[in-house]
Amino acid sequence: MDSNLKASLKTLHGKLANTGPIDEELQELLRQLDGDIKQLLDRGAEDSGETTTYGLAERTQEISARFAARHPQLEPALRELGTILANMGI
Repeated sequence: MDSNLKASLKTLHGKLANTGPIDEELQELLRQLDGDIKQLLDRGAEDSGETTTYGLAERTQEISARFAARHPQLEPALRELGTILANMGI
């Protein structure tokens, strides 16, 4: 499942690179989410219950819904990432 998560993150990063200006609030939320996911991947699934990564799927879905109107090109990648995280139980 890590390969799907990594591919989804790569897709999101690609979309971010091709997107026009993104407001600072979204940038900060995405930075935090990206850091938490990378931390999860670095330490492995056995530690996924720690509070720093708890609820990543829900946070991803909230970010997706919150910014869908302002940045519709990012919404599908965020939604896919949230689905992958939810399927992993994170």
